[in-house]
Amino acid sequence: MSSLARGFKEPGDKPRRFYASVSVAQMNGGFTVLLDARSLRGPKGGVTILPTRALADQVAAEWAGQGEALELATMHATRLANTAIETIPQAREATAQSIADYAGSDLLCYFAPAPAELLARQEQAWGPVLDRAEAETGLRLVRAAGIVHQAQPPETLAQVKALALELDDFALTGLAFGAPLFGSAVLALAVQRGWLSGEQAFTLSRLDEAWQEEKWGIDDEAAERTERLAVEAVMLDRWFRGLAG
Repeated sequence: MSSLARGFKEPGDKPRRFYASVSVAQMNGGFTVLLDARSLRGPKGGVTILPTRALADQVAAEWAGQGEALELATMHATRLANTAIETIPQAREATAQSIADYAGSDLLCYFAPAPAELLARQEQAWGPVLDRAEAETGLRLVRAAGIVHQAQPPETLAQVKALALELDDFALTGLAFGAPLFGSAVLALAVQRGWLSGEQAFTLSRLDEAWQEEKWGIDDEAAERTERLAVEAVMLDRWFRGLAG
């Protein structure tokens, strides 16, 4: 929660909206979000400075869209901004390693041994992404049949980590958010690099689940979770595009 919101909630309640207007202003070579006339601050008290106007607009839209009570759990871009500013600078190495760890068991590498129709879907959908990752970034990932763990080449995992460390703190934050969201460092990289939209990557990440739903129907609880994660995937796409200006 922004430090501006401290003191604006009652015990056990959601914090109340404490501002009337939301705007964006230039500040310190970047852009900040103004709640009324006061700059948005992160949990540690520092002013939230975004590198591009588009990113600041994305964060501002979350605050503008709140009702009488602040739904902090829905403010994903704000959370990413806080993480990029307050956490990532001191944890870049560990963050990049966590992304490489996802590549070590990347969803896109585990193809179904059967049925043939599902395998064909996976090959058609996942194969081109893996091929592009190898062609454009040198990531050679070993494909497996079934769910038994397949070790990936150490040089590939080292390359994933290196690619992550090349990014600035805001892009690295997005990549670290995307890898667990999709269960795939490759899909997170694909969204960051603009090969896929967030929506496309999310669809590829749940190809197996979609297959099961076709066969057995859709569970209400699972459908609610899917909808929530789909919103996060779209937000992440906007985050990366916003970083580009």
